[in-house]
Amino acid sequence: MSFASTARSAPLVSAFRRTIWLVVVAVLAAGASCRRPPAPTPEVLALTTEALPLDPADGAWQRAPEHVAPLLPQDLVEPKLSKPSTPAVRVRALASASQVAFRLEWIDAAADDLPGAGRFPDGCAVQLPRSASVDAPDPQMGESGRPVEIVYWRADWQATVDGRDDTIQALYPNATVDHYPFEARSLQPGSEAQRQMARRYAPADAAGNRRGGLRQSAVEDLVAEGPGTIAPAPSTTSRGRGVRTPNGWAVVLTRPLPNGLGPRGRTQIAFAIWEGSAQEAGARKMRTGWVGLSMREAP
Repeated sequence: MSFASTARSAPLVSAFRRTIWLVVVAVLAAGASCRRPPAPTPEVLALTTEALPLDPADGAWQRAPEHVAPLLPQDLVEPKLSKPSTPAVRVRALASASQVAFRLEWIDAAADDLPGAGRFPDGCAVQLPRSASVDAPDPQMGESGRPVEIVYWRADWQATVDGRDDTIQALYPNATVDHYPFEARSLQPGSEAQRQMARRYAPADAAGNRRGGLRQSAVEDLVAEGPGTIAPAPSTTSRGRGVRTPNGWAVVLTRPLPNGLGPRGRTQIAFAIWEGSAQEAGARKMRTGWVGLSMREAP
């Protein structure tokens, strides 16, 4: 082949190479657009990190792998739940040297966050054995001598923490009040008349009920050693925050690490969801059995 014919073929070779390159780029782009998100993990993996975000929308949660936990009606002890509601809860977890945090997200079309007679608030909970162990106690609230610890969140508590007043006007906007003792002029603080009035009109406060009145936290720590034994923990050290999503709730629950759970350790965890619009409360709930929980170093 002469130099002239080689020169004439050079533009054709360049055009061919450009065509091949464009085809390769198009194939790679198509593969990227069709790439599926990572498959959910078979157990909950808590990635270690220095700071644990309390905001469910914090970008740090996207680094944690997601576990999809199918839910079952609690139909083993009375009062049972006979009709399934929430199908699953999506869980991500992060852990520090002393704390572990869980982000729970589930579908719930209605936001049930008002207290009152005949009303049932939305809620969620995580349950762990008091001491980390692969051989966990019964997932139905533990066993005698083998307690479980529960962090419980409620939507009505969250609304109070977020600033909603605990007043008749806030809870019942269309109500008309002629007389309401809590809005009357205050009695002398510490006086016998004030104490009598408190016992009469605020029996929950007078009895030391921690669930009465305004709340400083949207969560409560509980302990149990079997069905029917659940009780408030001596104090609540856990934290939590829930927000509405376009189709339900996203809640972060943060608590101390269970005894014996350290880096690369493993234990069990269980979850529960209450849907207020389905009149779920107490034992009537959607729940899981034990799910594996492993600590992993962040990549």
